[in-house]
Amino acid sequence: MRESVQAEVMMSFLVSEELSFRIPVELTYDAMDPYAVRMTFHLPGDAPVTWAFGRELLLDGINGPAGDGDVRVEPSGPEELSDVHIRLQVGGDHALFRAGAAPLVAFLDRTDKLVPLGQEWTLGEFDEHLEDALGRILAEENAG
Repeated sequence: MRESVQAEVMMSFLVSEELSFRIPVELTYDAMDPYAVRMTFHLPGDAPVTWAFGRELLLDGINGPAGDGDVRVEPSGPEELSDVHIRLQVGGDHALFRAGAAPLVAFLDRTDKLVPLGQEWTLGEFDEHLEDALGRILAEENAG
């Protein structure tokens, strides 16, 4: 039986300092991939876009700046449980989103009840799935 946690959160897509609009974002956590969370952004006029990144990165980013790569998460202000900025980057392109911390904390709390933080390694099947995924990635790189 696959166990997962899902939630829908409204986020602001910050196009510029003057322009933003609210969009629904689906948060998903699956025990079959216990280290990752997925965010599916439903942008108007476009197909949904899904990003996967570390669950711990999202948790750390609620309280302080986190992430050095394509995903960066940080509080938008100094007050406790302020809004959170999520910055996604591909090459020179980036997108910035703002979400309330409370619904993210509630989602992460539900994931922790499914698979406690730090206990991801106890899921025996994870290593098998990781090896399969790495094999597919390497095969695609060698073919291209």
